[in-house]
Amino acid sequence: EFARKDLVVVALEVHSYNLLCFCAALLFNNDILSCKFSLLRHRMARLLMGPRARAHYPRRQHAFADEAPYHIPRSRHNSNQPSLFSRQSLMILSLGILFGYLLLPVLLVQKLDFNELPASSTFSKPPTTAFGEMTATPFRIKPRNKNTAHVRSDIKSEDITSPKMNSRNLTPTKDRSKVEQRLVEEANILAQQSLPTNLSPKIMKTPFLPDHQRKKILVTGGAGFVGSHLVDKLMMEGHEVTVVDNFFTGQKKNIAHWLHHPNFSLVVHDVTEPIQLEVDQIYHLACPASPPHYQYNPVKTIKTSTMGTLNMLGLAKRVRARILLTSTSEIYGDPQVHPQPESYWGNVNTIGPRSCYDEGKRVAETMMYSYRNQNGVEVRVARIFNTFGPRMHPNDGRVVSNFIIQSLQKKDMTIYGNGEQTRSFQYVSDLVNGLHKLMNGDYDMPVNLGNPDEYSVKDFAEYIKKMTNSTSNIIYLEKSQDDPSQRRPDITTAKEKIEWEPQVTVENGLKDTIAYFRRVLEEAGEIIPTGPGAAKPEA
Repeated sequence: EFARKDLVVVALEVHSYNLLCFCAALLFNNDILSCKFSLLRHRMARLLMGPRARAHYPRRQHAFADEAPYHIPRSRHNSNQPSLFSRQSLMILSLGILFGYLLLPVLLVQKLDFNELPASSTFSKPPTTAFGEMTATPFRIKPRNKNTAHVRSDIKSEDITSPKMNSRNLTPTKDRSKVEQRLVEEANILAQQSLPTNLSPKIMKTPFLPDHQRKKILVTGGAGFVGSHLVDKLMMEGHEVTVVDNFFTGQKKNIAHWLHHPNFSLVVHDVTEPIQLEVDQIYHLACPASPPHYQYNPVKTIKTSTMGTLNMLGLAKRVRARILLTSTSEIYGDPQVHPQPESYWGNVNTIGPRSCYDEGKRVAETMMYSYRNQNGVEVRVARIFNTFGPRMHPNDGRVVSNFIIQSLQKKDMTIYGNGEQTRSFQYVSDLVNGLHKLMNGDYDMPVNLGNPDEYSVKDFAEYIKKMTNSTSNIIYLEKSQDDPSQRRPDITTAKEKIEWEPQVTVENGLKDTIAYFRRVLEEAGEIIPTGPGAAKPEA
């Protein structure tokens, strides 16, 4: 009975039945080990080989246990004897493989009752080390049955049908392990604030806004000096901010404190190439702003101001977004009107070394109002005067950064010209507030954003030397070509139309900026300031 019922399942082909019978007897029934092997072979042959085998193996009438060995003489040249590669052998082999490798596993999986497995096979809390890290111990998975419906046994159905979590507030449940709870708590914290870095040690909180109040805002050049501070303000209001920057003058470390945040996205892209995004507002800041940087590749500067602005205007037109262009006081050139109001048309050399930037911004303003008049695009234009503050590029060659770096390193402070030319300086936080008010206000004509406090370059160098307690000497070099002799904004329009004026004094702003450059020098060791000529930005 053993041979009839069990060996049929494991016998793959007829010429291996001797070995199969022995293995089956060894594995399943130790009593068969005492049987006479020839009788077992005799019965297996009759069972598996069909009619032709019965002629060679006639039925035996003796009892199974008392049967003596029975040998059937077979002729090596008998044509009726099945060969090793007979059609019957190959058929049995094929059926055995089909059953053993395809059908049998399926039957076993369906018929075995896994609910009776020991408790160690179910999910359990992963072992941890002394430092709270999970070890790599493998786990046996508890299979599901018809009643589990893909739900783990430690999770209630109400936890799935009515989740108490969202992307902003992942509330830990009682059933979670301590490790999971800690991860959820950390994720909640990171989704509500910035990470402190060397450049941005202050932690900035980000509130949660409902969908109808949260805006999708694009900031081109958002990794630069002004752009990164604008990103901080928008993030602290709870909006979704996307930064587009090619890192020519921008630096990733300026926005590193937001890279983890779910509301922040960074796209490495050049604005001279079109981009497809869905946004509500566009702050278009992308363009080198310091003379050495925009003179390094003047053609690229022109393309950034023209083609870049054209691409952003096309995006604003397609998605019906409001766009703000950060223009510059450089469009006034070397002004003959002082202070400069928005109505002044300027005095610009169209073929000088600064013209790639000056004329590029003038064309960009023309594009803005052409799109407004022809296509109804909502536009805003800010004409920015000299700005300073933390995150200024150390090698941008501007007056503030050069003077501070030279004085902190006890190097000569260089003035290009006689030092009688005048400038006005505003702190970066005032500028960011002005841009924000202009974007969200109703006034759509150009607005000057600057500090009316005016300093001669010579007096400003002495002022910084005093604040840094430096022993540096002030030296005078040849004046740069087309360097403006005076620069001071008339901010009457800003006061009346968007209710803005600077709040931070130059002295207080310089204190923060000097402290910033001290940290930069501690990391860098030494910084060589950039001169007035064209120079590629250094990291």
